[in-house]
Amino acid sequence: MREQVTEARRIVVKVGSSSLTTAAGGLDESRVEALVEALASTPAEVVLVSSGAIAAGLAPLGLPRRPRDLATQQAAASVGQGLLMRAYNDAFARHGRVVGQVLLTVDDVTRRAHYRNAYRTLRRLLDLKAIPIVNENDTVATEEIRFGDNDRLAALVAALVHADLLVLLSDVTGLYTGDPSLPTSRAISDVRTFGDLEDVDIRRPGKAGVGTGGMVTKVEAARIATTSGIPVVLASAPHAAGVLGGHPVGTLFHRQRERPQARLFWLAHATTPRGRLHLDAGAVRAVVGGHASLLPAGITSVDGRFAAGDPVDLVDVAGVPIARGLVNYDAAELPPLLGRSTGDLAAELGPAYEREVVHRDDLVLL
Repeated sequence: MREQVTEARRIVVKVGSSSLTTAAGGLDESRVEALVEALASTPAEVVLVSSGAIAAGLAPLGLPRRPRDLATQQAAASVGQGLLMRAYNDAFARHGRVVGQVLLTVDDVTRRAHYRNAYRTLRRLLDLKAIPIVNENDTVATEEIRFGDNDRLAALVAALVHADLLVLLSDVTGLYTGDPSLPTSRAISDVRTFGDLEDVDIRRPGKAGVGTGGMVTKVEAARIATTSGIPVVLASAPHAAGVLGGHPVGTLFHRQRERPQARLFWLAHATTPRGRLHLDAGAVRAVVGGHASLLPAGITSVDGRFAAGDPVDLVDVAGVPIARGLVNYDAAELPPLLGRSTGDLAAELGPAYEREVVHRDDLVLL
């Protein structure tokens, strides 16, 4: 038995589109019911990250395959999300459980107020014995604020809620040394370090053709979660009950280190920088070695178009990113301030200009 699983008190479970729907689109109610039965039987708190909204909306809209353009994807998601939640609501109700829908975009988990609100909502749902069902808000997310895939979203949600375990369920039984259909490939039951995967070919798409992920995204999600101190199990959806029961099915990725601060972990892994701040050598030492806030005096130039509150990369004199943070100024405001002390700026422009460009509490080293 896997103690990392049996001792977990809070579990994030991600299920892929192919495990809930058919290639032609539409939900498979028997698959939904089997998954719900496994989740409802575990004594742990469960957060479910569920794909399937776009796939569920294909058949009702008469779409023969997953659309490529964002607008049609959003239209399919707007139809499919309601169908998906209705299926979960009905299935969990048969087990006496209540569900709550939580739709997220990247902005919801990188901007401070939104992040706190997302955490409080999920935390309160769990306190009330409800099961949060999380998905990306596909109906409004643009290319600039998308997570990219729900494997990554699940890893970030696991860090957000301080989960003890992440379970990634899909149409594959686990990680293999090569193509699982080949007799030369063997199953990998444990991954203790990611150096173990140097000779493993993971560049294979999912089989069903209705999702966005593949083995690459699952391994990357496992990397994100395990470096946040959270072990990960990768298995097929029909084996969900066995996984949650602690049986040695699928692949277990062991945690790589202790848990870092959750919000900064999100900042490092969930955001796409909107610009770059070029630092002089003194500012690099202060930020990296002294864990200091970034002040205007240490910035030599600014790239990109961003607004106050957006994520930006801090780069050294060679142009290498050393940190990422949430900036307190618009891009257009910064050029006249560069190289000047906050004291001088406050005296000339007013006390509002005494603030840091990036506060150390909103900054994570890369």
